[in-house]
This record gives sequence, C-alpha cells and structure tokens, in this order.
Amino acid sequence: MSMKQEMEAALQAAFEPTALEVVNESHKHAGHAGDDGSGESHFAVMIRAGAFQGMNRVQQHRAVHKALGDIVPRIHALALDIGV
Repeated sequence: MSMKQEMEAALQAAFEPTALEVVNESHKHAGHAGDDGSGESHFAVMIRAGAFQGMNRVQQHRAVHKALGDIVPRIHALALDIGV
C-alpha cells in the first residue's frame, strides 16, 4: 500500500469526510531537504468533514495528525487544508 493510500484510509476511517484529496507532491521537492528518494516524502491534504465543527485550527491539525498516527513521522512535509 502506498503512503497516499495509507493516509486516505486513515483519514476516511477517522473522519468520514465529505471531501478528501491526498496529493503526493514529492516530485516538486526532488533534491531538496527532506527528500529521501522514496518519492513519498511530501504530501498535501484537503479534507472536509463535520467532525471538525467547533474545532479551532490547531485542534483540527492535531486531530488529523492523531488520525494519521505513525504515518506522520515517516514523511517530511504535510500541508493541510481542513474545513467543515
């Protein structure tokens, strides 16, 4: 299973989002700091879910990081676009 697929599965299970897009942006960072050569080091996530209702931005980010669990330490960069 690819890192993208792992992330999608974890986020689907945790939040049942109305919209979810996980984009592997590693190719944009080839040769830069944090590029481990795996092609799975930099990701952008857009997620919309009712579970984020009433949470401030920090709480939303913490919830996503918690849902991703051990995936976060295995990647270099994660850009988040979170909403209800």
